Amino acid sequence: MAGAKRRSAAPVIGVMAVQGDFREHLDTLASIGALTREVRLPEDLEGVSGLILPGGESTAMRKLYERWNLVAPIKALAASGAPILGTCAGAILLATKITDGDTPVLSLIDMEVQRNAFGRQLESFETTLTMQSLKPGGGATPLRAVFIRAPEIVRVGPAATVIAQLPDGKIVAARQGNVVGISFHPEIAGETRLHRWVLEQAAQHARRG
Repeated sequence: MAGAKRRSAAPVIGVMAVQGDFREHLDTLASIGALTREVRLPEDLEGVSGLILPGGESTAMRKLYERWNLVAPIKALAASGAPILGTCAGAILLATKITDGDTPVLSLIDMEVQRNAFGRQLESFETTLTMQSLKPGGGATPLRAVFIRAPEIVRVGPAATVIAQLPDGKIVAARQGNVVGISFHPEIAGETRLHRWVLEQAAQHARRG
């Protein structure tokens, strides 16, 4: 239920709604029974147990995150152990380095990203890739992914782990603890497993208090 403000027995999943395709993430979360909240201001993060950073235009997002003082509370949420998922532009915001020289925004995953590495919107594509399970002891599984003006993860540092690559070896997903960054759009491909992981981890985080 978008707009929920008070803590309940079920965890609330926030979706950053300052710009980009946040509506598709809200719809995907609703399809798996999650309580949701659109996040635009720091106070919207109060009581949230998980957060999704959607795709969109990373430069515009950077400016809005900084203007509305969202950087510090998002980093605090990650430090508390809440699951954070960044898709496409959201993954750029999570990186510790951006190849074109832009200053990193959240620096929550030890990785370097290159924006628009797969070409323009007309060069968008859909493919099936192999992704390591986010659950302990889980194996690799096929996952349908849509790439739209997607970034490439060109380097992953020792604090992070590669969890998905294309057949040519390009890295398209990485994880550092409770934070995951992916280059693609599961919410457009009809893929719900990443959203279910956020929901499951958010439930554990809410129980921990």
